[in-house]
Amino acid sequence: MTTDAGEQAFNNVRKLINDICERMNIPETCRIRLMECEREFTVHFPVRMDDGRAQVFTGFRVVHNDGRGPSKGGIRYHPDVNLDEVRALAALMSLKTAVVNIPYGGAKGAVICNPKAMSESELERLTRRYASEIAILMGPERDIPAPDVGTNPQVMAWIMDTYSMGKGYSVPAVVTGKPLEIGGSTGRFEATGRGCMVSVLLAAKRLGIDPQEATVVVQGCGNVGAITADLLAKKGCRLIAISDSRGGAYDPEGLNLADAFNHKKQTGSVIGSRNTEKVTNAELLELKCDILVVAALERALVKANAPCVKARIIVEGANAPTTPEADKILLDKGIFIVPDILANAGGVVVSYLEWVQGLQSFYWNEAQVNNYLDGLMTAAFDQVLCIAEEKKADMRAAACMIAVQRLAAAMTTRGIFP
Repeated sequence: MTTDAGEQAFNNVRKLINDICERMNIPETCRIRLMECEREFTVHFPVRMDDGRAQVFTGFRVVHNDGRGPSKGGIRYHPDVNLDEVRALAALMSLKTAVVNIPYGGAKGAVICNPKAMSESELERLTRRYASEIAILMGPERDIPAPDVGTNPQVMAWIMDTYSMGKGYSVPAVVTGKPLEIGGSTGRFEATGRGCMVSVLLAAKRLGIDPQEATVVVQGCGNVGAITADLLAKKGCRLIAISDSRGGAYDPEGLNLADAFNHKKQTGSVIGSRNTEKVTNAELLELKCDILVVAALERALVKANAPCVKARIIVEGANAPTTPEADKILLDKGIFIVPDILANAGGVVVSYLEWVQGLQSFYWNEAQVNNYLDGLMTAAFDQVLCIAEEKKADMRAAACMIAVQRLAAAMTTRGIFP
């Protein structure tokens, strides 16, 4: 995301919070606090590259609010990430943890780098140095990172190990999204996609759409998109298109997802998988379908392409994939939107379970984790839908109402120190 786009993204989130606060008569003290991030940390650190030279990287860790508990949020490795983008994502995390009512605040981290162009040893050295730099903010009771775009369970393992070395003992609860071998939770890798799947099915039920007859398009073939697509296919939905960063594969009769995923594994893209037609990411968003899952990066749906969207339901698997201008156009078209702070909250829900397991050294099996996730996501969806109908609001506004109310209640109850 460019600097200007990052600044706009943060301004969009701040405006959303401000509008909801005014609509709900939230106390001024709470409103002005929610409009800003509590802590912002920028680090510049050297990394020894494989060719022997040293390269300086820039990283961030931003805490938006920790009124309801330790701050929680992923770490992103991307060449175009910037501080304003991280601020926006941290604020969205505060809303996300509040709307599903788990005892966390919101945070986000990032390093400006291209992980696809780095060796594993370079990524490990970068990760360990970045973890050392932000260790003064981290802790199981303070701030708990997780994977995001460009990072994975191995990166979390390096962060956990680096933090533990500084403490002199293992601290598994300092990060979530870890490998199972060092205290990760079963079901965590699939959690965000599973939460999206639950959101899709609940939205379809709300609109009277039979999943067995529904056509689905998924933008994004990473962890969230691929898992959402696979789970929906197992529920009987007809996946007609899926894309990655290069483009997409389309078959109106229904994709063979196993073929598409295998083709991506072999070639790096789903483009050209058997019996499919190539589509661009722009074309994919405009395909006629019942359900569109937007699970790539920010700003996928903008003012220019929103009028061309033909889906009946949009589920936001990515963070901030819809600009405010596009949101209004889509709502005016009668499209039912499940917002990011609700739809993709499955990951942080299971991160909470992993954190509790790490603190207590007590573990649940995958069926128990999935049942908890399904139950909590369903309860949150129903609460948001109830508020939307009661207040005659869209789902995004309703979700924000619930989240802001919970954040304001926590801040008001705690007061201001000193």
